[in-house]
Amino acid sequence: MRLHTLVTSTTDPAARGRLLADAFGSQIRRNVADYLGHFAAKGIEADTVRSIAVASHDALRAWDEPLAVELDAQADALGIERWQLAALNARTEVLAAAPPSREGECSTAVVVRPGAAPATLQTWDWHPHLAADGLLHELTTGNRGVKLFAEFGMSGKIGVNSDGLGVHFNILSHQEDHTGGGVSVHSIARSVLERAATLEEAVALTADVEVSASTVLTVVEGGAAPRAASIEFSPRGRRVVSRTEDGWVLHTNHFLAEDLHDGDTMPADSTTAERFAYLREATSGLTAATSADLARGLACPAGGESVLGMRPDPAAPAIDRWESLLTIGLDVRDFALIYSTEDPDTAAISGFDTF
Repeated sequence: MRLHTLVTSTTDPAARGRLLADAFGSQIRRNVADYLGHFAAKGIEADTVRSIAVASHDALRAWDEPLAVELDAQADALGIERWQLAALNARTEVLAAAPPSREGECSTAVVVRPGAAPATLQTWDWHPHLAADGLLHELTTGNRGVKLFAEFGMSGKIGVNSDGLGVHFNILSHQEDHTGGGVSVHSIARSVLERAATLEEAVALTADVEVSASTVLTVVEGGAAPRAASIEFSPRGRRVVSRTEDGWVLHTNHFLAEDLHDGDTMPADSTTAERFAYLREATSGLTAATSADLARGLACPAGGESVLGMRPDPAAPAIDRWESLLTIGLDVRDFALIYSTEDPDTAAISGFDTF
């Protein structure tokens, strides 16, 4: 995956949308076309895609109008139909119309200990044919800066803000996921970064948001008293899962809240449980002060391959190929993203870049 960077200073969402379209129009158009093709390959009818996209965009407009305005301005500047960009932004909601994949997205580890800055790391595991390019975007909203990683045309995913709050992102799957089109979970991640300065504010902001697809945001606060927790979302409800006693917050792609776990539909042969068990074992007794420390601590010893790194099977159809396209951490104290476009084992050796 090739990463591109953009810094925008406007606080006007429509102007920001036009700037994104002007800077990266070809990447956004390609992403729209690729995802519409991916939805078709997953067996989701075109009318269903459009219906979910429109409903999700309407829900977003009611919950966070500026984000909807940004997407509309971006679509208009690109000369594409608004629902098409909305479908891209709501790709998780659209994919809820198909059976869940045996794989998911991402493994996340965060450690918070008294007197130290949080250390965080996650993989972003996705289909390589849908992510030839990605965006690192620094933007301004009000008096708050945001740095985030996102797929082109999508409002958000993983990021940090200048108030010292960060967000990691993992997909989940629940039996009550539906095609009604709730607020895009990617937009929720972006909204938390724009509108929250503390973990409490993030929890309060998302208290009543209605979703049609499931996900988990692991929110990290790096102030004088650092904290972190995972916020699990499903149409059944939202739950906050606090950190463990030894300071670690770990998440893969299954629900940890007991009442939501009862409705979990991640396939039994998914690697989510194996990856979670690996995280628990690898972090036991681990001392990590930075994202790079975490990568080294989670890497498989003796040159092997940890279960956290996904490598595509070239013999599999494109929709069944998964790859760790990004290993990324959040520096919530110094307002930075620490990243590598390698899997975690390779990144632990080759090192990280900073945005």
